[in-house]
Amino acid sequence: MKRMLVNATQLEELRVAIVDGQRLIDLDIEIPNREQKKSNIYKGRITRIEPSLEAAFVNYGPERHGFLPLKEISRSYFKGDQLPGGGRMNIKDLLTEGQEIVVQVEKEERGNKGAALTTFISLAGRFLVLMPNNPRAGGVSRRIEGEERNEIRDALNTLEVPNGMGLIVRTAGVGRSVEELQWDLEYLLHLWSAIEGASNEREAPFLIYQESNLIIRALRDLLRNDIGEILIDDDKLHAKAEEFMQQVMPHNLHKLKRYTDTVPLFTRFQIESQIDSAYSRSVRLPSGGSIVIDNTEALVSIDINSSRATKGADIEETATNTNLEAADEVARQMRLRDIGGLIVIDFIDMLQAKNQREVENRLREALKMDRARVQVGRISRFGLLEMSRQRLSASLGESVQITCPRCEGHGHIRGIESMALSILRIIEEDALKDNTSKIIAQLPVKVATFLLNEKREMVHAIESRHKISIVLVPNPNLDTPNYELMRVRDDEDIGDGLSYKIELTQGEEENISEPKKTETQIRSETPAVATIAPPSPAITPKAKAVEGIFSRLWKFLFGEPQVTKKAANNSRRRPQQKRGNQRNQNHRQNNRSRHGNGQQRNQNRRQNQNKSRDNQNQARDNQSQTRESQSQTRESQSQTRDNQNQSRDNQNQSRDNQNQPRDNQNQSRNNRQAQQNTQKNNNNRNQSSQSANSNNRNRNDNYANQINEFQENLSETSKTESNYNNRNERNGNNRTERNDNNRTERNDNNRTERNDNNRTER
Repeated sequence: MKRMLVNATQLEELRVAIVDGQRLIDLDIEIPNREQKKSNIYKGRITRIEPSLEAAFVNYGPERHGFLPLKEISRSYFKGDQLPGGGRMNIKDLLTEGQEIVVQVEKEERGNKGAALTTFISLAGRFLVLMPNNPRAGGVSRRIEGEERNEIRDALNTLEVPNGMGLIVRTAGVGRSVEELQWDLEYLLHLWSAIEGASNEREAPFLIYQESNLIIRALRDLLRNDIGEILIDDDKLHAKAEEFMQQVMPHNLHKLKRYTDTVPLFTRFQIESQIDSAYSRSVRLPSGGSIVIDNTEALVSIDINSSRATKGADIEETATNTNLEAADEVARQMRLRDIGGLIVIDFIDMLQAKNQREVENRLREALKMDRARVQVGRISRFGLLEMSRQRLSASLGESVQITCPRCEGHGHIRGIESMALSILRIIEEDALKDNTSKIIAQLPVKVATFLLNEKREMVHAIESRHKISIVLVPNPNLDTPNYELMRVRDDEDIGDGLSYKIELTQGEEENISEPKKTETQIRSETPAVATIAPPSPAITPKAKAVEGIFSRLWKFLFGEPQVTKKAANNSRRRPQQKRGNQRNQNHRQNNRSRHGNGQQRNQNRRQNQNKSRDNQNQARDNQSQTRESQSQTRESQSQTRDNQNQSRDNQNQSRDNQNQPRDNQNQSRNNRQAQQNTQKNNNNRNQSSQSANSNNRNRNDNYANQINEFQENLSETSKTESNYNNRNERNGNNRTERNDNNRTERNDNNRTERNDNNRTER
């Protein structure tokens, strides 16, 4: 069962939590000294008009003026009869400085930014939101869908709304009768008339109407039919809530209870540890993963880490399960912390497109219970999902946290050695300046200890080189990275100059240990329009008759008896209400017939859009799967080619290894043959020299023949060497032919030599 818990035991904080069993769903914290200004109505005065920004600055009471853009200014405040037409008009031609104007705070002050204002007032009730000066606005809450939306539209058309006003039906208006909606509208009209009357009584600036406190807003905005109990642990708040519910929702008074147990309320339901997780940077997931939330100037980054999550069958399943858990927890943490603006979520990388779509759908489903407007994108190819969330109020960090006085919000500080070396360089820069006689440095104790011991020689070197005196004072009031340097000139007198008499600088913590009180804390304004009671008692909704088992069985078998039901309804009606009810019934039938075709077209259009989106998503998934299969095929083909090339290289290498001994044998055989030929030539030369006297002509011929044979042998040897160098490019057949040629040439040479020898001997 869902419960609303209100904790007000501490005066400094008022906490409202929505729990489902022992799980924290929503949390809202309000500090009484920092009451929110959002939705408050003020009467202000225009102090400055900026045409470059197309906006005006309004003094509505606080020290920092509010920002009013041109698009948020109602035409009723334009001077004269000048109305912006098709062209763009200058804001200076429409407004004047010093003009009084009724504004409502749309966004509160944040940092150096002033509050965002609007002149289109909106008054929130239990079931309706009235916009008295914005007739173009109106409709039904975006969270109401289906047949309930059509019923709400029919009921909205029967309400008596004054001309020039707009009306929005809230989610709490589902299932309410026309009488209840009309009662809420009359209350809002009564409240607006009081605001209009109070705005004309005084001069600007002043507070006209203040939005209700946290307990009233929680009962008005968060109370749903599924909440079974409202527990409050404070007597004053219990009485205030009882009074409000008696006026607005008396049928829910039985849910309001006073908590009187000695165990603290939030401890009883074990949600204190869950609230503490909203203040921490990292949040642990049930499976062992974690999410890390970091706030930056431009956006909020959320990182998903698998950490100790190891229950998946593979890395894809582990990443998907962790991302699904993180999607639920991210939606919950955004509600608890009230994170607004641009949000970037870094999910764990998933390869399959269907897993990415599943995570996106889980996040959208978890965000449905969020009251803020949310826009969610898709997971990009880098694993990032961008989304934006409406900022309902100041976030939890902005309202209860202060900037760290030591790191000034950076989260990191310099180390002792790095800071000491930096200070030493700054001291030397000051020493280079003219007329410097002394430099006094008040440093943290650890930094001063490092300089006086490890860097003592450097300090003495600076003193002797620049003829100055350096005084290092360890200050226990300072923590890194805080320090103070004082440069003393030649003409300045600082007394006796003893180091232990130097007045120590106080630390920064003493100045910001308590947050600075704002103007709202110093003086609390009293609104001109206090709480206004409804003009008539609240209408109690009729309880639905509980059907028995036999009646339900009869309806299941034979259907509902329409005639009997109509006769019973007609018998219950009063005679004087028949004519008005008949008119209302005819009016409803006309509205249904008028909107029936449009609703059918809208439904068909939505169905077609959903089908087209599904088809597009299916096509994207198919395309991604096709790309993955194609890439896998390419990889397998390339792997096959690599294997084939490798086998060819191995075969060529084996052939080369086999041919290597053959080539070596041929080379050795050729060398031996060349040696034999040389020896034979030498013998022939000797014999020819001995027989030279007998026949000179034969000697010359023999000599010429020998020279030719020697050249042929040399050419054959060179050919053999070239063949050996290019053996990888020749085939076995070439090697066989080469050996045959060599053998034939050797036989011819031997035959020629024998013939010559025989001729010579003859």
